[in-house]
Amino acid sequence: MAIEVRKLEAKKKDLLKFIHFPIDTLYKDNAYYVPDLVGDMLTTFLPEENPAYEFCESAFFMAYRDGKPVGRIAAIINNLVNQREGKAEGRFGFVDFIDDDEVVDALFDTVLAWSKEKGMTQLTGPLGFTDMDPEGCLIEGFDQLGTQATIYNHPYYQKQFERLGFTKDVDWVEFKINIPKEIPVKMQKIGNIVQTRFGLHLVKMKNTKELVKKYGNAIFSLINEAYDSLFGYSPLSEKQMQHYIKVYLPFLPLDHISMVADADDQLVGVGISVPSLSKALIKNRGRMLPFGWYHMLKAIKKEKQIVDLLLIAVKPEYQSKGVNSLFFIDLIPAFNKRGYEWAETNVELETNENVQKQWQYFDIEQHKRRRAFTKNI
Repeated sequence: MAIEVRKLEAKKKDLLKFIHFPIDTLYKDNAYYVPDLVGDMLTTFLPEENPAYEFCESAFFMAYRDGKPVGRIAAIINNLVNQREGKAEGRFGFVDFIDDDEVVDALFDTVLAWSKEKGMTQLTGPLGFTDMDPEGCLIEGFDQLGTQATIYNHPYYQKQFERLGFTKDVDWVEFKINIPKEIPVKMQKIGNIVQTRFGLHLVKMKNTKELVKKYGNAIFSLINEAYDSLFGYSPLSEKQMQHYIKVYLPFLPLDHISMVADADDQLVGVGISVPSLSKALIKNRGRMLPFGWYHMLKAIKKEKQIVDLLLIAVKPEYQSKGVNSLFFIDLIPAFNKRGYEWAETNVELETNENVQKQWQYFDIEQHKRRRAFTKNI
């Protein structure tokens, strides 16, 4: 049967089909795939819900054979990034497909045509609307459990992208870090020196309400500063900041958030981690109802094996000065109290030596690699 590619309406009914395809069909029996939280994906895809649509546009497509779904792909343009970087670059993302040349050709022909019609001269992905979305095709680590913040895909994706003429743009690497029982001695010494030399101190909040009120805006403003020069970074707008403050901060355990401030109590660094939700998402298949919320709540309160290091951000003027050591002086005791065995770093650009230097005091394994592919069109 011929492949039929359908453009989906940006409505809940259509987008749920797009979201459920990898969860319920392509990766239904895969032990390493971590489903997206369906509600979060709907918020990401619906224009009335996602503040990124202030500067992004998109189209969603699904491929069918004999009436059955066999692939999906989103075409995205981030106009803000294109303006900042002087590009006419389209993005493809949220892409999944069976290993079939005809299916892949049909999906990408559609996205290429859409992108060209919009005046794009380059197509890059897998990328999302912004850096807050998962990015990068997994090319190493297929036998490793995924995380809620990253993409899992079959090994044949890379082969298909390369067959279509896509080449490497950038790679990200991920590390598994064994949690030490004690703070490394050298790290403690560096932390003491940094605190004294720069007049820095660790900040502790009594409750989430206090965190949001005093540092909510500061955290995301700091992320904008720290990540500004990274690959394809899309600065968070004020509306996006308020969205993430409301959606994410209230659910993070306070002892998993580490903040460093200067003598004037101005935030200079933040490290955010969260108990791994991977096993909970596998159990509830990305659904909160009817009982999926129970698995999520249990993971947040009782997960004892894995902690995900979601992000670390330090003001540019304090980078490479040892500030990162303070996060781990703060977090290692909390991780040990919880009983974690290891931490997942999530994605880091392979060229970001400043970030990777911070792992030198730990027992680590580089266990995953993912890639953004690009092609002139």
